[in-house]
Amino acid sequence: MLRPPARTDKKPDQFSKGLPVTVSRSSILKLSAVAMTLLALAGCSRQGEIDQTGGVVAVRSSCPTAAIPAMTGDVTLFNPPASTDASAIDVVAEITNLRSTCSEAGDQFYTEATFDVHATRADAGAAREVTLPYYSAVVRGGTSVIAKRVGQVRLSFAAGQTRASASATAASYVDREAATLPDEMLRRIRANRKAGDVDAATDPFSAPDVRAALQRTSFELLVGFNLTQDQFRYNATR
Repeated sequence: MLRPPARTDKKPDQFSKGLPVTVSRSSILKLSAVAMTLLALAGCSRQGEIDQTGGVVAVRSSCPTAAIPAMTGDVTLFNPPASTDASAIDVVAEITNLRSTCSEAGDQFYTEATFDVHATRADAGAAREVTLPYYSAVVRGGTSVIAKRVGQVRLSFAAGQTRASASATAASYVDREAATLPDEMLRRIRANRKAGDVDAATDPFSAPDVRAALQRTSFELLVGFNLTQDQFRYNATR
């Protein structure tokens, strides 16, 4: 009997259909408050390093971070489709080995993510192909979906085999201006702080406007299976 992968996530995420994954300041898509809540994911800003003079010398990378949102990293197919009994599980697939590269040349950051899909079927019978839809989405500030694209990955089960694997890619473009902190903000963060100064013990990242700027310029490239409502509900409640 097949079993879906064990869940290690804690929060459901869900996406509605969107656009090709290219983002600029003028291309932000507006989603409903409910959709944005479901899309919530921790931001990718990273605290900087402190040099010997007390200044922050590294803030974070401007390249989008690739990640798999909760509840969308695996999918379970049933036969018959209307059943969710364990005895009806037909195919179980999961996304794994997500890795990404980023090119910072020019006016846009180009991020390319590659990942593997491993699947298991219950019936090791005749050769069979299974096609699964997946999405890639750009999220800004941890909550706002900027763009989304849907692709497909094809799994080929050989005759008599219960396992199949395939690889797929996703990519995004983000404007350098949108993902870069303003110079004035960088000067504040990197300013040297000496013992005895009023702000010597103040973390520059604790200022509300600094936190807001870091969130506003943080982008993520999210990848997951493009689940139906029933598939998403099954992942969230199993």
